[in-house]
Amino acid sequence: MRYNFDKIVDRKGTDCLKYDFAVERGKPEGVLPLWVADMDFQTAPAVIEQIEKTAAHGIFGYTDTKDDYYRAVAGWYEKHFGWRPEKEWLVKTPGIVFALAAAVRAYTKEGDGVLLQQPVYYPFSEVIRDNDRRIVNSPLKLKGGRYEIDFDDLEEKIAGEHIKLFLMCSPHNPTGRVWEEWELRKIGELCLKYHVTVVSDEIHCDFVYPGHEHHVFASLDERYAGISLICTSPSKTFNTAGLQVSNIWIPNPDLREAFERAVRQTGYSQLNVMGLAACRAAYEEGGEWYLQVKDYLKGNLDFTRAFLTRELPEIHLIEPEGTYLLWLDFRDLNMTEEEREDLILNRAGLWLDSGAIFGEDGEGFERINIACSRKVLEEALVRLRDALGSLESGRGVKSKRTRAEKEK
Repeated sequence: MRYNFDKIVDRKGTDCLKYDFAVERGKPEGVLPLWVADMDFQTAPAVIEQIEKTAAHGIFGYTDTKDDYYRAVAGWYEKHFGWRPEKEWLVKTPGIVFALAAAVRAYTKEGDGVLLQQPVYYPFSEVIRDNDRRIVNSPLKLKGGRYEIDFDDLEEKIAGEHIKLFLMCSPHNPTGRVWEEWELRKIGELCLKYHVTVVSDEIHCDFVYPGHEHHVFASLDERYAGISLICTSPSKTFNTAGLQVSNIWIPNPDLREAFERAVRQTGYSQLNVMGLAACRAAYEEGGEWYLQVKDYLKGNLDFTRAFLTRELPEIHLIEPEGTYLLWLDFRDLNMTEEEREDLILNRAGLWLDSGAIFGEDGEGFERINIACSRKVLEEALVRLRDALGSLESGRGVKSKRTRAEKEK
């Protein structure tokens, strides 16, 4: 590899949310964090160079974008997904969660139900509640170690709750599902039938594992494009979340005007100058870096799978089809939420995301971020193994690992 992703970059003391705010968030000092969804890798050199060039100019006034920005972003999606969005569809926002909140205000009124599929990225629920709307959950079903959509329940919720807005996560965070074309088409037809607007959060679309393919929802049918907002950002792909730039594509002019009005109501206009510069550079020149970080993440996934199988058979990996976030099933440990938190946080010294924050359908699970050096990932898994082994020994409990070994 041209880029060294094994290099450990010290993020402490940089006001990093992941590493510097454990105590402020009620965690022990020195805990090893694998929770929030950013990477521990330095971004692509082309992005750093462009930021340095922009900084050297020394003037950071109001900034907007021209055709070169559009060409860079649209070109990325055409190259990687065969979808070429039109320039007039683009609305830039400081983040996808910001866009979700704007969509909730634009397309629903207070008291309306907004549809989602839990367990799902928890800000989906927050933007619904914080805007005085109702969460309507059509939970995903775990069957044979893979999450599936319950389409009967989905239609029942849409019709029975008079749903106008569906917040869809594609690829799905935290379950790692990459929706197949037939699934997206079935969603599209249901939403057309009941006049539902679809906000498709596709921020993780660039991280899809071999054997799977991401489909931009709007690319599958012009009719789906007419009812959808496609939410994209370089922030996960190029580790630029702090630069706060997202690109929201809205083909339908009426939906676009309503969304833009909701954005204007917040008082927000031009975006961060550094974020705009970084976004364009990433999509124009970051392709080689992206492919190599994608390979490295695949290696981390393979390493984690092998470690769990060998050392922690009590904890089950929900095999991801996409994202660098792994969904781990701890339910065979028969622990309460409090007991599992004590195991992970106090005994193992790890900071993960408890599945419960993704909705009640996530209880008994944990989300772990593998976008870090292999050495850090190994340390985290060893800590978890040793903490569980110590706990079992202290309680005089015969572990499933011991039983499995005896059965060989």
